[in-house]
Amino acid sequence: MPIDLTKENCDAEVKESALPVVVDFWGPSCGPCMALMPKFLEIAEKYDGKVKFCKVDTSQNKRVAINFKVMSLPTILFWKGGAEIARLGGTDATAENITGKIEEMIA
Repeated sequence: MPIDLTKENCDAEVKESALPVVVDFWGPSCGPCMALMPKFLEIAEKYDGKVKFCKVDTSQNKRVAINFKVMSLPTILFWKGGAEIARLGGTDATAENITGKIEEMIA
């Protein structure tokens, strides 16, 4: 299961992770976010142990979204070695594109 990020744990879970990290920024009133969530959970299960998956409910954690410069939802961030290497947003945040970026990260 993805880890819920808050301002208290986001640096340790994302920036200091030994594994590559995928972060889903979502909100409960975002239709596309809610549609993507079951697929995101399936992808997280598929890559369990190879990639760390996290999610941020931006309605509860606005400061985390601001710190990561997330301006729209859904936004998916890809981190490796303590640095952001890619991001997908809006209509580009699809299960297929997320899987493609993960494959690039772990290749």
